[in-house]
Parts: sequence; C-alpha cells; structure tokens
Amino acid sequence: MNRELESFLRTYLDHEQAFDTSGTLRPTLHAFRPEFVAAVREGLTSVLADSELSTADYERITDIEFASEEALYAYLREMFQYLFQTGEMQPLPPE
Repeated sequence: MNRELESFLRTYLDHEQAFDTSGTLRPTLHAFRPEFVAAVREGLTSVLADSELSTADYERITDIEFASEEALYAYLREMFQYLFQTGEMQPLPPE
C-alpha cells in the first residue's frame, strides 16, 4: 500500500467518515491533484491484486473492523468501483 492510499483511508474512510454516503467522497477525491488521485488508484489496485492489506491493518488505519478478509476485500472492490468506475453508491463498511 502506498502512502497516498493510506492517507486517503485514514482521512476519508475512518470510523467517522466512512458512514457518510451523501455522495461527496468521489468528488472530494477527484478534486485533488491528478497525481494524488492516480496514486490512490494505483495503491488500491495493488492492494486488491496482491491482497496485501489485512483486516488488522485496515482497523489500525481506519478504526473499522471487518469480520474477515473476504468481507474487507468485497468492500474495497466496491469502493474501487465507486471511486474509479461506474459504481453509483458509496459502499458502507460493517457497523
């Protein structure tokens, strides 16, 4: 995971922010410098391809606990679709 993705997760997908599905997350990300957006995309692509992020790591960064890595990666795939593809709604993490 690169520094930009970790920063994005810590700031915008932490326990307080991740449940705000008002539709502002995608425009917020894309308002940053194109280099930052590309780095977040690269980082998330790498995490998804290599399964390099554990549930413990994600909880350390965001204070959100996932019951399994399968649940975490399903959420991250949906988040990738929302942020960079045609996903219409921001996914919710587990409560």
